[in-house]
Amino acid sequence: MATLTVFKFSTPDGANQMLDKVQSLQKMELIKIQDAAIVTWPQGKDKPKTKQLVNMAGMGAMQGAFWGMLFGLIFFVPFFGLAVGAAMGALSGKMADYGISDEFIKQTREKVTEGTSALFLMTSDAVLDKVTAELKGYEFELIASNLTKEQEEQLMAAFAEE
Repeated sequence: MATLTVFKFSTPDGANQMLDKVQSLQKMELIKIQDAAIVTWPQGKDKPKTKQLVNMAGMGAMQGAFWGMLFGLIFFVPFFGLAVGAAMGALSGKMADYGISDEFIKQTREKVTEGTSALFLMTSDAVLDKVTAELKGYEFELIASNLTKEQEEQLMAAFAEE
């Protein structure tokens, strides 16, 4: 089963740095990246830039349309009129089919702001203890994941250790 995880960084280049590290972990066979997307929001810009990393491990887990819909819901909804808002409501329902709740969308919108970045990862086959050890030293906030609450707490506790 694939895991969708979103990491938020306090700098516009943090997501790219983390992706480089996760890709190196994939080469070590500690995790399998099925698909990924990066959102960067440089200081002084009106909106973020998004980039999907296509076909990371053979066949990408998600299509570009999925990322486009998700990022549209997260970052562009406030600029749309009411008619488009109704259509976005339908899209929001579709995202729920993937396990992406309205709360996730709201939380991501509030946290990924100007001057920050986020890495959206779709992964599987992670050797969690080794991945966690390799990622120590990176500063990030886990916005959302479809890990169980207990798995998220263990992951965050591991990163909090010195």
